[in-house]
Amino acid sequence: METLWLTVTNLGRDEVFIIVLALFTWLVRPQGGRELGVAFALSYLLNSALKYGLDLPRPFTNDPALASEAAKATAGGPGLPSGHAQMSATLWLGIAAQLRSAGFTVFAALLVALICASRLLLHVHYPSDIAVGLLLGVMFALLAARVHFPQAGVLRWGIPAALLVVAAFIPAGAPREFGTGLGLLAGFWAARPTFAPPRDWAGRLIVAALGLVMVFAVYFALGALPQELKDMGVVRALRYAALVLVAAEGVPLALRRWLPAQASAAQGAPQVVH
Repeated sequence: METLWLTVTNLGRDEVFIIVLALFTWLVRPQGGRELGVAFALSYLLNSALKYGLDLPRPFTNDPALASEAAKATAGGPGLPSGHAQMSATLWLGIAAQLRSAGFTVFAALLVALICASRLLLHVHYPSDIAVGLLLGVMFALLAARVHFPQAGVLRWGIPAALLVVAAFIPAGAPREFGTGLGLLAGFWAARPTFAPPRDWAGRLIVAALGLVMVFAVYFALGALPQELKDMGVVRALRYAALVLVAAEGVPLALRRWLPAQASAAQGAPQVVH
């Protein structure tokens, strides 16, 4: 039974979030993907700040036998709030809040509930960790659906530049999440999706397959940097900012045949997949 719950809990991994955010942006709502990405990065940063600031224990902290080694491997850092609960809720409920589809909302809620249950059944979180993570995740999901993050003029590159400057001052030995979160926020803030999703199933499959190959090629290539470089906050931030910009700008440019440019006046309009 533990194998099942480990499989479910792995749906809250970074790689899954990358895939879902990329596919939602390319195939469903380009501008909505950018807003969701900014909200996701803000949620990630707040989760990291609370987790390491509060520094509260996990269930197996005092009783190591409570959780298996495989379960412990999915539990990075202190306990509250649950990153799996918060980030899964931000992502899936954020998409649901944008789409406003009853069927997808039920699917998203069930998926988030299963991921949260897996954290409890694997004994890597207390119920309070899950509750706080869920509450924060719902807040950021609503933010992703209701707030437009402006990037006109100097804001487009000024804010990302400021975030990278902050990352340069992250002290050595600080948790990697801070550099990652700043990089994600910088990348999503600068991203400007000016393409329309493919309208036919063949185009969607081509974009999904080739786009993910490109994104993960960059992901693993940047992950192959020397460890002493990767441990630097500013380098980690640059890696994730570059990954986001490759997904939001590079893939549409390379696959322009299936992701055609759209008129700027239509960028803020909801994207409808036919």
